[in-house]
Amino acid sequence: MPGGRLTQQERQQIALGLADDLAYAEIARRLDRPTSTVTREVMRNGGPNGYRADLAHRATEQRAQRRQSLPRGPYADRPADGRDPDALQAYEEAVTTVFMQSGMSRMPSRVLAALLLTDDGHLTAAQLAQRLQVSPASISKAVTYLDEQTMIRRERDERRRERYALDEDIWYQATIASARANAAVVATARQGVSVLGPGTPAATRLENIARFLDFVSESLVRVADQARDVLFAKPASDGENAGAAAGSSAGGDDKDGAGGRS
Repeated sequence: MPGGRLTQQERQQIALGLADDLAYAEIARRLDRPTSTVTREVMRNGGPNGYRADLAHRATEQRAQRRQSLPRGPYADRPADGRDPDALQAYEEAVTTVFMQSGMSRMPSRVLAALLLTDDGHLTAAQLAQRLQVSPASISKAVTYLDEQTMIRRERDERRRERYALDEDIWYQATIASARANAAVVATARQGVSVLGPGTPAATRLENIARFLDFVSESLVRVADQARDVLFAKPASDGENAGAAAGSSAGGDDKDGAGGRS
């Protein structure tokens, strides 16, 4: 039923839908399930080209058995901060799915999501293995990939243990990389203008594409440079929030008063 665990029959229908090249939304509609459920199911079990219903069902059962053997799940190391462990686990899976949809493989996506949702921003290999319930070898391979992509930093804690931290600057770097990729398309498009002949319909189309991407890339770089500091902003304390609210209120009163005098 909608909202419950997928059955083996439903997984077989998902496999048939993928074989027929149906969109996730259409497969979900036929199953009367949310599209996110189907997307997450496929992405965590081999992707659209590697999904197999029997293997997916077996893997789900194994994960369920592992969860039952753990009293509090992968968030057992968290302090009693009032957060719902089940909600956190579900959200971490959602974040993982988003990273996978961007082209990253599953284990690096899981490691990146775990680091993103860690308050202090650091985890050792042992902590990652315990949190994600995987082998140290899987963690090692994932962090090597993320380190090569400059998405995480390797550090040493006070006990000289290697730990990994999410590099806050990767979002800025990813934006700049996107702009550079656009620049390559712009250069190629303008090369085509001279080949096809200026003023021809095909050349005009390429020039319009080049102008559009050129404008977008310049805007991306400019805005990214202006907003870069936002990535490193610290959370405001309750006192600062209250002060900001009071200042905003006072500013509004002054504005009203000035308006009344004019």
